[in-house]
Amino acid sequence: MTTGRPRASSREVLSEAACELFLEKGFEATSITEIAARAGVSRSSFFNYFDSKDAILWLSLDHRLGQLESAVPPGDPVVALQHLCDGFEPDSLALALINSEAMGLFDELERAAAVRQARIARAVAASLVATGTGAVEAAVCGAAHAGAVMIAIERWARAGAGRASLSGELENALAIAAVTLPTRGAGDSAALD
Repeated sequence: MTTGRPRASSREVLSEAACELFLEKGFEATSITEIAARAGVSRSSFFNYFDSKDAILWLSLDHRLGQLESAVPPGDPVVALQHLCDGFEPDSLALALINSEAMGLFDELERAAAVRQARIARAVAASLVATGTGAVEAAVCGAAHAGAVMIAIERWARAGAGRASLSGELENALAIAAVTLPTRGAGDSAALD
């Protein structure tokens, strides 16, 4: 006999149960109680792993964003953004992106993606400001690069996450956003503020 939490209380099983229910009933019509019951755990156990239904969809990316926000080297956001997506596996986010209509998730995904995009933009901007880039230039660059990351993730998911290359999608998107990277000396960009 084993002790401890049953296997069914893991994040992965809760995530799988939630995605099944989102596909069956839609995001809004699915309750946390139903997710917990499908996974075979109590409602309170759900909250040991997630603080909301939408957190299920964003778990992997949110974990990576936490690391990004604390580890973007000053002046070198592109390398950090490339590492953000290293080893990113198909998960509930990829499933939700390709099934957003069936899951009734379009508006929720759009809102939640904007929050994550803003977090990436702030991290990139802070990295650039730390090396003397003006605040406006850094903010524009941050917004462009954050948009590139989110677009790459969506394109990867829609192309068949697991079959397509996220690093390839990200490389292409970051190359387009690169025109916003500072090319002048710090004094020139600071004058723009």
